[in-house]
Amino acid sequence: MNDTPNPKHFLSLLDFSADELRRLIRRATELKGFLHAGERHEPLRAKTLGMVFEKSSTRTRVSFEAGMTQLGGHAMFLSPRDTQLGRGEPIEDSARVLSRMVDCIMIRTFEHEKLTRFAAHSQVPVINALTDLLHPCQLLADMQTYHEHRGDIQGKTVAWIGDGNNMCHSYINAARRFDFKLHIACPAGYDPKPEILQPGADRCTILRDPMAAAEGADLIVTDVWASMGQEEEQKHREAAFKDHQVNDALMARAAPDALFMHCLPAHRGEEVTASVIDGPQSVVWDEAENRMHSQKALLEALLSDSAGA
Repeated sequence: MNDTPNPKHFLSLLDFSADELRRLIRRATELKGFLHAGERHEPLRAKTLGMVFEKSSTRTRVSFEAGMTQLGGHAMFLSPRDTQLGRGEPIEDSARVLSRMVDCIMIRTFEHEKLTRFAAHSQVPVINALTDLLHPCQLLADMQTYHEHRGDIQGKTVAWIGDGNNMCHSYINAARRFDFKLHIACPAGYDPKPEILQPGADRCTILRDPMAAAEGADLIVTDVWASMGQEEEQKHREAAFKDHQVNDALMARAAPDALFMHCLPAHRGEEVTASVIDGPQSVVWDEAENRMHSQKALLEALLSDSAGA
């Protein structure tokens, strides 16, 4: 087990430098090549990843579990029914116990503060697999996907269309680390949190008009209008976001070779039309697959003595 007093965590993109993040996405593409060529690469034999899910997900579980297996390790799925986190045990105690038994812990939960408290008392690396504040693992996949299709994103323009949510927050952090311009098109009342936006103000601009935000953009990104836990707001959000759909007209305002991304699951006919998500500019399936490859690169970097070798 890794019992480093101060292990390196991945709670935010900002936990890694720009150079470290670029190395990760390059390594992710290398690991993807190994897998597609049928080459075995198992630097994490006898390593165990504890996967703590307080918020369910198909892609997160499958990508981490399959990725850990491909690296020669083992992934242990822990649902809310399987842990004491939601039943009164102090988070600090859960962190102390779990981190004595596994080599890395992945947490997908609601409150970001719960994640940071857990990490502060863990002896092993902790990975943020999504909180209500941030979704950094998705951004690793998105940056890998853009790099594979169009090269370095530095100096490019990205348009975020929709809610100022955890994905938007992570795109703000990505703009800071990967040095691109970010146009954020969100309705009034749905802005990203000021404490996330302000440090990236030199690269990020809020625009109320989605068409203006998309003008000349190299990448268009959106997300569902109502995230998990916001279902009771669905009708209200549909009204607020009705002019923020990514459709053919909006894509026509972007650069001719612009890409479209969505972290999935998608609601065709709401935040995106079928003609866009299933069209030639969409790279959502590569993006979804790259969750596994980029997370493998992350796991290798956090856990393997031969990371990047």
